[in-house]
Amino acid sequence: MATAGNDSFIAEGMTPPQRILFPPEKICMVWQQRQSAGAGLRNVGNTCFLNAVLQCLTYTPPLANYLLSREHSQACRQQGFCMMCIMEAHVNKVLRSVSAILPLAVLRAFRFIGEHFQLGREEDAHDFLCCTVNAMQRACLSASNE
Repeated sequence: MATAGNDSFIAEGMTPPQRILFPPEKICMVWQQRQSAGAGLRNVGNTCFLNAVLQCLTYTPPLANYLLSREHSQACRQQGFCMMCIMEAHVNKVLRSVSAILPLAVLRAFRFIGEHFQLGREEDAHDFLCCTVNAMQRACLSASNE
């Protein structure tokens, strides 16, 4: 089974991580603030796959709690594209708005999220989710190297 202490989330036989980006004890699985439904997302052409992924990520309480805290952007030193900063701005905008918004920051970063994505073309939501989460992880890993 799992071991005690900081390794309590590591299954038996697994090696512990070299570095912990976010301590498990700081993860809150429920909403820290009461949230009403935020803004909807406008579809521009074939962006329903993108909007579906953004809505899923926006309404995932542990991730939303972290992004609403703005902890990442306050410490971020990345130049240029940072998916965590983009998601942080997106979640804060969506959850503080009532009318539908266009996710412009994400659309502008579309090609950085995945080189193969093309605006106006139907894309796969699962592929976009994987690329988005990978881009968020790369942003966290590069920030932790400093």
